[in-house]
Amino acid sequence: MKRTAPGLLTLASGRAPAADGLPAAADPSTASFRALARQLRAMGLLDRRPGYYTVKITLTIFAFFAGWTLFVMAGNSWAALAVAPVVGMMFTQLGFIGHDAGHNQIFRARRRNRLLGLVVANALIGLSFGWWVPKHSAHHAHPNEMGRDPDIGEGVIPASPDGPENGRGPFGSWLARWQAPLFFPLMLLRSGGMHVLGIGRLVRRRDRASAVEGCLIMLHVALYLTVVLWVLSPLKALAFAAVQQAVFSLYLGVSFAPNHKGMPVIESGTVAGFARRQVVTARNISGGRITTFMLGGLNYQIEHHLFESMPRPNLRRVQGLVRDFCLATDLGYREESFAGSFRQIIQHLSDVGAASRVQAPPEPGGAARSSAAGSGDRRADGRYLGAQQTASTLLPSGSRTKAP
Repeated sequence: MKRTAPGLLTLASGRAPAADGLPAAADPSTASFRALARQLRAMGLLDRRPGYYTVKITLTIFAFFAGWTLFVMAGNSWAALAVAPVVGMMFTQLGFIGHDAGHNQIFRARRRNRLLGLVVANALIGLSFGWWVPKHSAHHAHPNEMGRDPDIGEGVIPASPDGPENGRGPFGSWLARWQAPLFFPLMLLRSGGMHVLGIGRLVRRRDRASAVEGCLIMLHVALYLTVVLWVLSPLKALAFAAVQQAVFSLYLGVSFAPNHKGMPVIESGTVAGFARRQVVTARNISGGRITTFMLGGLNYQIEHHLFESMPRPNLRRVQGLVRDFCLATDLGYREESFAGSFRQIIQHLSDVGAASRVQAPPEPGGAARSSAAGSGDRRADGRYLGAQQTASTLLPSGSRTKAP
């Protein structure tokens, strides 16, 4: 299990302190990446795509309200539950637009991207855009880095058997042992956790921006409950909301999970070049335009991490150049099918769970440690509260390639 990504040296302790023992500036991939960035900029592939996003946003919002129209037409019957998955899927599609706005892919002006993000995230789907953006930016700055990537600590399942075993407590240890079979069931709770974390941040900050966000979320909740309770009886309304949020959570989870789960985890403080960090911790999903539509462009995860402000439709166009760059600089280029990525994730979680089952139980009285990082709150040293601080297993990045 003590294997490492290309260019990351692992000591006997499992730590990966440096990329080939060189500072980031001396990483051989750095100069090549700068040349690639200049080439793509000269080709216009970093330019905004206003025509694409005008059509994309218009059709997505139209489909969102069309789903609610079908719900109203179904009336107070259990048949309305058949519309819940449609509404849940549209919540996720709107989330993809919010993701692009958070990366400033849509407009040149940050203020316009933020405005769109607030409308889409806060008002239409009820998630705090102001909480998500810094959290996701930290993930991009430190992908899969222990203590700095807030996504490493998301959820309640420890990421690795090398984590703080003595501090997990009985419940955390049980989750660690059975994390593979619990992976998809717990994914159904993803949206609920995001709602709670976002609102918690707004309550703590109490500034003008948080007040605006809070008002938009309250507007969303008021409209959502008004429409659902106006059409359905309380019991049917509860069932509708449960199904809709579960589909939203699951769709969102299976769209993001293949990107980094089961990929190398880097010890905090590791010295490596930007491109190396982004490539060896990411996995692409193979497929055509349907895959790109269903995953919101996240299937081009390597390209997105290297050029996060690149508009979604341009990611496919740069894939060949990026793959050639990765192979030429010995970074590897991991690409798997959608099903294959989840087989690897479940296998990894099964291995971690099996390792946890043979470890000694936690000492009596050990305080349970929550791994629910990602609230967006940072300590003075830049670490996220709740993120795991210990070394984790570094899996091989899989330098083999597959044709797109």
